[in-house]
Amino acid sequence: MKEQVDIVVVGAGMVGAALATGLGQAGLSVVLVDRESAPEFDQHQPPDIRVSALSAGSERYLRQLNAWAGIEQMRTTPYARLSVWDASPHPLSALLPVGINRTTFNASDLGVSHLGHMVENRITQQALWDSAAALPTVSVLANDAIVELTNGDYMAEVILQSGQRFECQLVIGADGAQSRVRELAGIGTSRDQYAQQALVASVTYHGLPQDITWQAFYPSGPRAFLPLHLTQARPGSQGAESWASLVWYDRPSVLAELKAMPEAEFIAAVQKAFPKDLPPLASIAARASFPIARQHARRYVQNRVVLIGDAAHTINPLAGQGVNLGFQDAECLQGLLREAKRSGDDLAHPRWLNQYEQTRRPANGRMMLAMDAFYYLFSNRIPPVHLVRNLGLGLAQRLPGARNQIARYAMGLNGGTPIN
Repeated sequence: MKEQVDIVVVGAGMVGAALATGLGQAGLSVVLVDRESAPEFDQHQPPDIRVSALSAGSERYLRQLNAWAGIEQMRTTPYARLSVWDASPHPLSALLPVGINRTTFNASDLGVSHLGHMVENRITQQALWDSAAALPTVSVLANDAIVELTNGDYMAEVILQSGQRFECQLVIGADGAQSRVRELAGIGTSRDQYAQQALVASVTYHGLPQDITWQAFYPSGPRAFLPLHLTQARPGSQGAESWASLVWYDRPSVLAELKAMPEAEFIAAVQKAFPKDLPPLASIAARASFPIARQHARRYVQNRVVLIGDAAHTINPLAGQGVNLGFQDAECLQGLLREAKRSGDDLAHPRWLNQYEQTRRPANGRMMLAMDAFYYLFSNRIPPVHLVRNLGLGLAQRLPGARNQIARYAMGLNGGTPIN
């Protein structure tokens, strides 16, 4: 027996759950399907190894979805400064003024309290699942998956692994880089695999939580520090320890060796290889590596199927913009579908879906190109290029207007109201 709903969203990760919540708030009937169980948060567990730097723009969107309060009740770490510098040793470095190769973005320069928040992915996802499930027009189906899709002229039909069938106006693929929805809709992709991989480690360090996140570039790739919360909520700094997430980009063979090291040896390797800005490490809770690729769907819309988030695009995670771009997709599509509902239009009317593609595809493409340019610029060992990138970072630091504009763009504000 088929059940009729307005929209089926496949993939209840952060982006899919956000969109389902926003559509439910608009009064649309939504089925949200995910192959995994509902996320669970336990304050006594170590942090999720998957951490995202949520921009101020994403925070604003999550507040509109009534999810931010849930995130704050669990845990989140604001950061007020973001520092980027070139740590590549080179003979030309001695010819440059001290500090010329570094630029730091500061919330105080923008008149805001923070640039963003470090939040564990499972916390953001759970808060969004809770927000979606609280809406009477949204049904969340965990431990299920799409197996068949009919992308018809007048309606779409989805058949799930459980045998449930849904007839709807629109199917939204939010099911990640290996999207089954994208495959069933016959949408191809362009893909480039980078030579590097990324190792992520959940660590504890001696001291209170820091308000700065940083990324230093080496010839083998960047190394980043993402501060998190106290290991125990206790006053004072005497004996305090805090959690952090470390990211190390390098060749797969190097990362395989790092993952196999005993804890003490791994800590020693990190302290030696990372900049002196890294605080003294105390322990390692988890470490994992993953490949890095750029992938872009050849189209975002195919009749009654729409792609968002990683199903539509994956980018180099250098600036941590992946999930923020996904939230921008969701917010854009959500607004257009609300307008379609108000107008009494079919939710799959080209008037609205083409506008989504024409808005989001170029914006995502620009960010992908920018991250690629950044990647290749800082992976280059040619002396003139080394000089240019150092001078560029120094120039950015000394031009506050340009630096602050870049910061506002990365924060997802772009002329919007800052969050204080």
